[in-house]
Amino acid sequence: QVQLVESGGGLVQAGGSLRLSCAASGRTFSSYAMGWFRQAPGKEREFVAGIRWSGDSTYYTDSVKGRFTISRDNAKNTVYLQMNSLKPEDTAVYYCAGKDPTTRNYDYWGQGTQVTVSS
Repeated sequence: QVQLVESGGGLVQAGGSLRLSCAASGRTFSSYAMGWFRQAPGKEREFVAGIRWSGDSTYYTDSVKGRFTISRDNAKNTVYLQMNSLKPEDTAVYYCAGKDPTTRNYDYWGQGTQVTVSS
Protein backbone atom coordinates (compact mmCIF):
# COMPACT_ATOMS: atom_id res chain seq x y z
CA GLN A 1 0.00 0.00 0.00
CA VAL A 2 0.90 3.64 -0.44
CA GLN A 3 0.20 6.58 1.86
CA LEU A 4 0.16 10.00 0.25
CA VAL A 5 0.62 13.49 1.70
CA GLU A 6 0.28 16.62 -0.44
CA SER A 7 1.87 19.99 0.22
CA GLY A 8 2.55 23.24 -1.58
CA GLY A 9 -0.90 24.69 -1.92
CA GLY A 10 -1.70 28.30 -1.12
CA LEU A 11 -2.99 31.63 -2.36
CA VAL A 12 -1.55 33.09 -5.54
CA GLN A 13 -2.51 35.84 -7.95
CA ALA A 14 -3.66 35.04 -11.45
CA GLY A 15 -0.67 34.45 -13.69
CA GLY A 16 1.42 33.16 -10.83
CA SER A 17 2.90 29.74 -10.17
CA LEU A 18 2.80 27.04 -7.52
CA ARG A 19 4.44 23.66 -7.21
CA LEU A 20 2.57 20.92 -5.44
CA SER A 21 4.36 17.95 -3.96
CA CYS A 22 3.04 14.56 -3.00
CA ALA A 23 5.19 12.50 -0.68
CA ALA A 24 4.52 8.79 -0.69
CA SER A 25 5.38 6.18 1.86
CA GLY A 26 5.61 2.55 0.96
CA ARG A 27 8.30 0.66 -0.85
CA THR A 28 6.20 0.03 -3.93
CA PHE A 29 5.75 3.69 -4.91
CA SER A 30 7.89 3.31 -8.03
CA SER A 31 5.49 0.70 -9.42
CA TYR A 32 2.45 2.98 -9.22
CA ALA A 33 1.18 5.32 -11.88
CA MET A 34 0.31 8.59 -10.18
CA GLY A 35 -2.19 11.31 -10.82
CA TRP A 36 -3.36 14.71 -9.69
CA PHE A 37 -7.04 15.49 -9.40
CA ARG A 38 -8.90 18.58 -8.24
CA GLN A 39 -12.29 19.46 -6.88
CA ALA A 40 -13.73 22.96 -6.94
CA PRO A 41 -16.62 23.98 -4.68
CA GLY A 42 -19.89 22.57 -5.94
CA LYS A 43 -18.20 20.55 -8.67
CA GLU A 44 -17.19 16.95 -9.11
CA ARG A 45 -13.60 15.84 -8.71
CA GLU A 46 -11.80 15.94 -12.03
CA PHE A 47 -8.61 14.47 -13.42
CA VAL A 48 -5.81 16.99 -13.97
CA ALA A 49 -2.63 15.10 -14.86
CA GLY A 50 -1.14 11.63 -14.78
CA ILE A 51 2.28 10.05 -15.03
CA ARG A 52 3.36 6.51 -15.73
CA TRP A 53 5.33 4.58 -13.11
CA SER A 54 8.55 5.13 -15.05
CA GLY A 55 7.91 8.82 -15.62
CA ASP A 56 8.30 8.48 -19.37
CA SER A 57 4.69 9.18 -20.22
CA THR A 58 2.48 11.99 -19.00
CA TYR A 59 -1.01 13.15 -19.84
CA TYR A 60 -3.19 16.13 -19.01
CA THR A 61 -6.70 17.39 -19.17
CA ASP A 62 -7.08 19.93 -21.94
CA SER A 63 -7.62 22.93 -19.67
CA VAL A 64 -4.13 22.66 -18.15
CA LYS A 65 -2.06 21.58 -21.14
CA GLY A 66 0.87 23.89 -21.66
CA ARG A 67 0.53 25.34 -18.16
CA PHE A 68 0.91 22.38 -15.78
CA THR A 69 3.68 19.79 -15.66
CA ILE A 70 3.60 16.54 -13.72
CA SER A 71 6.84 14.82 -12.80
CA ARG A 72 8.12 12.28 -10.32
CA ASP A 73 11.28 11.36 -8.49
CA ASN A 74 11.09 7.70 -7.56
CA ALA A 75 14.28 7.95 -5.48
CA LYS A 76 12.49 10.49 -3.28
CA ASN A 77 9.08 8.81 -3.46
CA THR A 78 7.60 12.10 -4.59
CA VAL A 79 5.42 13.31 -7.42
CA TYR A 80 5.11 16.97 -8.34
CA LEU A 81 2.70 19.23 -10.13
CA GLN A 82 4.22 22.46 -11.42
CA MET A 83 1.45 24.92 -12.13
CA ASN A 84 2.19 28.04 -14.16
CA SER A 85 0.01 30.81 -15.56
CA LEU A 86 -2.60 30.05 -12.96
CA LYS A 87 -6.15 31.20 -13.51
CA PRO A 88 -9.00 31.80 -11.04
CA GLU A 89 -10.74 28.74 -12.46
CA ASP A 90 -7.84 26.61 -11.24
CA THR A 91 -9.00 27.26 -7.68
CA ALA A 92 -9.74 23.91 -6.07
CA VAL A 93 -8.57 21.33 -3.59
CA TYR A 94 -5.88 19.30 -5.32
CA TYR A 95 -5.47 15.62 -4.59
CA CYS A 96 -2.65 13.24 -5.30
CA ALA A 97 -3.66 9.69 -6.17
CA GLY A 98 -1.88 6.40 -6.74
CA LYS A 99 -3.03 3.80 -9.24
CA ASP A 100 -2.75 0.27 -7.94
CA PRO A 101 -1.00 -1.81 -10.62
CA THR A 102 -3.22 -4.77 -9.82
CA THR A 103 -6.63 -3.10 -9.88
CA ARG A 104 -5.52 -0.35 -12.27
CA ASN A 105 -7.71 2.03 -10.30
CA TYR A 106 -6.74 5.12 -8.35
CA ASP A 107 -7.15 3.37 -5.02
CA TYR A 108 -4.91 5.56 -2.88
CA TRP A 109 -5.56 9.22 -2.12
CA GLY A 110 -4.00 12.02 -0.16
CA GLN A 111 -5.92 14.44 2.03
CA GLY A 112 -5.74 17.28 -0.49
CA THR A 113 -4.19 20.73 -0.54
CA GLN A 114 -6.05 23.97 -1.25
CA VAL A 115 -5.05 26.12 -4.20
CA THR A 116 -6.68 29.53 -4.46
CA VAL A 117 -6.04 31.83 -7.41
CA SER A 118 -7.18 35.41 -7.02
CA SER A 119 -8.07 37.62 -9.97
